[in-house]
Amino acid sequence: MPRSRLKSILIPLLLAAAAAAPLPLRAQPVMKLATATINDVQHEWMKVFAEELAARVGDRVKAEIYPASQLGAIPRMVEGVLLGTIEAFTTPTSFMTNVDPRFQAFDVPGLFRSPEDVHAVIHDPEFRDHMETMFLDKGLRIIGAIYNSPTVVFTLKPVARLDDLAGLKIRTFASPMQIEPMKLLGATPLPLALSEVVPALQSGALDGMLVGMPILTAFKYYDIGRHVLDLRFAEIVSVTVVNEGWFQAQPAELREAIRAAGRAAEQRVYPWGVANVERTYRIWTEHGGVITELSEADQARMQKAFAELAERLVSADPAVAAEYRRIRALLAQRRGG
Repeated sequence: MPRSRLKSILIPLLLAAAAAAPLPLRAQPVMKLATATINDVQHEWMKVFAEELAARVGDRVKAEIYPASQLGAIPRMVEGVLLGTIEAFTTPTSFMTNVDPRFQAFDVPGLFRSPEDVHAVIHDPEFRDHMETMFLDKGLRIIGAIYNSPTVVFTLKPVARLDDLAGLKIRTFASPMQIEPMKLLGATPLPLALSEVVPALQSGALDGMLVGMPILTAFKYYDIGRHVLDLRFAEIVSVTVVNEGWFQAQPAELREAIRAAGRAAEQRVYPWGVANVERTYRIWTEHGGVITELSEADQARMQKAFAELAERLVSADPAVAAEYRRIRALLAQRRGG
């Protein structure tokens, strides 16, 4: 049979076979969820979020959970979510201030006085909608907002008074709202990723750290030191940010499921997180740890000094000030004036 005749027969047959063949299935999207911590409210949110998402979309997306800095130190995870190599990152807002200074509004010393304050603000329906989209210009969407814990200071040597912090090298979060208060007390603040803290304490490069109690117990810091000064000058707020490019590349139904799962997880883990903070205080003392509270005079002195400092820091950036005023107005409504 002539070659031209053969081609005229085969080509239509091949085209017909290709048309009848099933289309390749779209690859299952993977959503990597990263955080620096483990066995705390951030980790719990990730687990509950994965459950809530699966309940809505089944196996249409694969949620992979990476706690304890498995995907790198905090700065690398921040870069990862900005670049899209990590789909979602859960962290205290303080570690996002280099991306956008407006994150500082959640860290202002003395702004939140209790878990209930945090919960009332970040889950106010109008504010929560605003919070979700306020960092879209940086390519990030907030899909999770949770109460974390009060701020305490862990030290290798006993510290009972504010003046005892003078001269100590204290690890802080990467936020002016933690760095500047430590300077005010005469300490040397050193912003470090959590994964870098233990070697620095062991080598003498650090004398202590600002931290939430759940981190101290989850990583067994009672094997390194015993002393906690319960400053409680701020309540830590954590957020889960998702890469907006990845988010928008998903089908509309999946995008809505991610949003709904994040908000459902927030509500479910809030009571867990509050109870976990109380539990970690007990764990600390059960393992020989010592928790010291400031005297009334020191507490009043700290709150006054930090409030004045916070006003100066906030007023230096109009965008931060606007968000701070918005939060403070919600708190005033909650407190009745």
